[in-house]
Amino acid sequence: MTTTLLRTAGELHARARAGRRAVVMTMGALHEGHATLIRTARGIAGPDGEVVVTVFVNPLQFGKGEDLDRYPRTLDADIELAAQSGADVVFAPSVDEVYPGGEPEVRITAGPMGERLEGSSRPGHFDGMLTVVAKLLHLTRPDLALYGQKDAQQLALIRRMVRDLNFGVEIVGVPTVREEDGLALSSRNRYLSAAERRTALALSGALFAGQDRHAAQEALRARAREVPATRARAEALSAIGESRAAADTHAVATAVPGGPAAVRAAARAVLDEAARLDPPLALDYLALVDPSDFTEIGEDFTGDAVLAVAARVGATRLIDNIPLTFGSFGAAS
Repeated sequence: MTTTLLRTAGELHARARAGRRAVVMTMGALHEGHATLIRTARGIAGPDGEVVVTVFVNPLQFGKGEDLDRYPRTLDADIELAAQSGADVVFAPSVDEVYPGGEPEVRITAGPMGERLEGSSRPGHFDGMLTVVAKLLHLTRPDLALYGQKDAQQLALIRRMVRDLNFGVEIVGVPTVREEDGLALSSRNRYLSAAERRTALALSGALFAGQDRHAAQEALRARAREVPATRARAEALSAIGESRAAADTHAVATAVPGGPAAVRAAARAVLDEAARLDPPLALDYLALVDPSDFTEIGEDFTGDAVLAVAARVGATRLIDNIPLTFGSFGAAS
């Protein structure tokens, strides 16, 4: 299909619209993760709708010492990938088009939720992100906007902004796309050497370890509920792999299987091992949080949660996460 490159909001607003407009916001350097977002947008918008991909490297999202100048600019390749994935328009405005008066004096503030995890590591990042998302939503006027779940805190904040400030747009989250070895797709992966990439696999490895522990716990809870709190229950727990080497029958029969703490411990064991590799992984944070506000969950938590990790390998900082559901008596979502 023919994909049109537009540089100004006026050009975009002048386009005739029939169906729904779906927007995928990017900072360029598009990869298969972005292609998945675009294809999903195409499917939702349908043949009569319009898919707009924004390409804008937002200076407000980069803190002191971060890689604004280093960030890859690959517009020609981005247009080609967007076209192959089903985009009608690539909207690539200049900094002056987005911020005509220079850096804005009035900005969106992420609040306490934006000060946790990524916000703590990158002060001001989420204020800059929400400000440009608000600007681009106004400039593109979509019916829906799609964002990847790899940036889970970003997605949660955008949803909160849209709800709290009454934006008339639907926000759609799209699952993380991974490479064959499990590494979450990111434009920053290109900075990793072969040795650094091997170390970086600990991020997804830690998440999968936590997910496996969680699935075992939920299966254990489900099985335990099927038998009375007697010796039979202890035997049922033991039969599906719960060690009771240091416990008597009564202790095992009345024990509550490990909760969030056990999930964190399983993930941290992988990260601790990676810290001893060459090159080592330098952990920024490992967190198991409530996606509604990104606060740590307690042992009695039930509902949806996010297991998130951030770390540096060499000079490259990477993030990843995986969704879990506690109290469902089933596997992770």
